[in-house]
Amino acid sequence: MKPMGSIPADYRGENGELIIGGERVSKIIEAAGDTPLFVYDLSIIEARIDRLRAAMPAGLLIHYAMKANPFPPLLGVMAARVDGIDVASQGEMRLALDAGAAPSVISFAGPGKRDREIEAALAQGVTLNCESASEVDRALDIGGRIGIAPRLAIRINPDFELRGSGMRMGGRATAFGVDVAEVPDLALHIIAEGAEWRGFHIFSGSQALDPDALVEAQAATLALSARLSTEIGMAPPLVNLGGGFGIPYFPGEVPLDVERIGIALAQAFETHAHLLGDTEFAIELGRWLVGEAGVYLTRIIDRKRSHGETFLVTDGGLHHQLAASGNFGTVVRRNYPVAVANRFGAEAEEAVTVVGCLCTPLDRLGDQVGLPQASPDDVIAVFMAGAYGATASPSAFLGHGPAQEVLLGG
Repeated sequence: MKPMGSIPADYRGENGELIIGGERVSKIIEAAGDTPLFVYDLSIIEARIDRLRAAMPAGLLIHYAMKANPFPPLLGVMAARVDGIDVASQGEMRLALDAGAAPSVISFAGPGKRDREIEAALAQGVTLNCESASEVDRALDIGGRIGIAPRLAIRINPDFELRGSGMRMGGRATAFGVDVAEVPDLALHIIAEGAEWRGFHIFSGSQALDPDALVEAQAATLALSARLSTEIGMAPPLVNLGGGFGIPYFPGEVPLDVERIGIALAQAFETHAHLLGDTEFAIELGRWLVGEAGVYLTRIIDRKRSHGETFLVTDGGLHHQLAASGNFGTVVRRNYPVAVANRFGAEAEEAVTVVGCLCTPLDRLGDQVGLPQASPDDVIAVFMAGAYGATASPSAFLGHGPAQEVLLGG
């Protein structure tokens, strides 16, 4: 039997059945019509936002990195509850606008922006987080052609990285952002050309669970911003501090102490207030806000034995939940928390391997996990499914199609 991550404390059972958003799983599936499906609990997301606002320094803006979960009903709630939406494509920008986000609070990051994407963003009044000097020049040229002064921020490739990050995005050669040494001249160029300079976007890594590492990275980000503002001769209007807040997917991981991070960040703001006192600050989070609010439900189709091992074959799989299968950036496959939804809370009775319906041995949702005995028509719940699930998975693979998505409480 192999260990798996812990089921988030927000979930409970009632008469042996998992409850999500106040609803029994059987009723949720009946209303949806079928499995597989993703279910998102709005109350968990709202509690996360409230906790973050209480923990962070007053005035810190909260941005939602919608790549984590762009489901339109969920995005509509986020647009109304947070201070900004960070997008990474023209398609995401359209979704954010359709969800009611004001163009002035949308920022567009990502390398390889095409001219038509830049033009669409400028025409809407969206801020471009520019990834290179040539992208700045293209934006200036396009703005001149259409008669719009572009709103431009510089995404910086910092000269440090986020320790313990699941995905490091700074302190090395990268396609993301402008190297620190080039930033002052580029900012002065943006200002001299009559564009609206919107400041810095500094993202050093993601999925970190060490509060000390995050405190260290945020302090380094503020110090870098202060140094660059001195070299440029003016403070940036806005500094997006990035995010990097992780959630505990796997055995032995514990939830992040955001209150501790907030106290340290307030102290760091005071340290640099003489240089950055007129600057607004934002924190950009996706996974931490929505990841634990999602559950993936998939029905068992077959139970079989092979070479002494029991397999539960479901109607879902990695085409919907690539991350849970271990094929989304994980070096060593480890088990997400899973449960039998209609025997929730029951003691483990056997070690089973939960697999999907795809013709590949990569399609494993649980590897030798301990579960109560389950049979065809029972439902497997895969937790931590609110971020990088439906849209980060190859739903067209083998033609099975996408899973349904449901927001409860919206």
